[in-house]
Amino acid sequence: MTTPFVTPIVLSQRGVRIEPLALSHEDGLRQAAMDGELWKLRVTSVPEPENTRKYIEDALKMREDGNRFAFAIIDEASGKVLGSSSYHDILPAVKRVEIGYTWYAKSMQRSHVNTTCKLMLMTHAFETLGCNVVGWRTDNFNFASQKAIERLGAHKDGVIRGHALRRDGTIRDTVMYSLRVGEWAEVKAQLLYQLDKLR
Repeated sequence: MTTPFVTPIVLSQRGVRIEPLALSHEDGLRQAAMDGELWKLRVTSVPEPENTRKYIEDALKMREDGNRFAFAIIDEASGKVLGSSSYHDILPAVKRVEIGYTWYAKSMQRSHVNTTCKLMLMTHAFETLGCNVVGWRTDNFNFASQKAIERLGAHKDGVIRGHALRRDGTIRDTVMYSLRVGEWAEVKAQLLYQLDKLR
């Protein structure tokens, strides 16, 4: 049996910890989603409170299948679950992963948490996994997500029309972004600069 491209890791920086998502995170994840009733947003994948366990079980099944590795985002000081993010659409042959299924409790949005998590996940992808490309995708109506991805320095690759179902049954267009390994050093320097300004 071959070793998976993405293996369990714990990453920690600036008071934020990323660890493999597990059933033990169920209560914390549910509380994070309730902070802002995030499941009511039609352009995200945040679970309804009663579906939190299934959300984790589905993520664990996708980890088993090798196409998604989900993480819990933890506040190190309190141990509180702040949200979740994943590597997904993992393509070992071309050394590419995407970062997505990302969401945070409303009280954590527009804080240093997202930038810190993206920095850790991108650093691990490029510098440990040896990725050639890291990608992102988002709903064409999720303008906040598009702006956040563009702030990272990602390149907009294009739009796949009629690409996926939203939770309300409507069909979405998907906006695709990517960052190549040759662009990483400059993006990393910019992210560190942004985080230092938030201190």
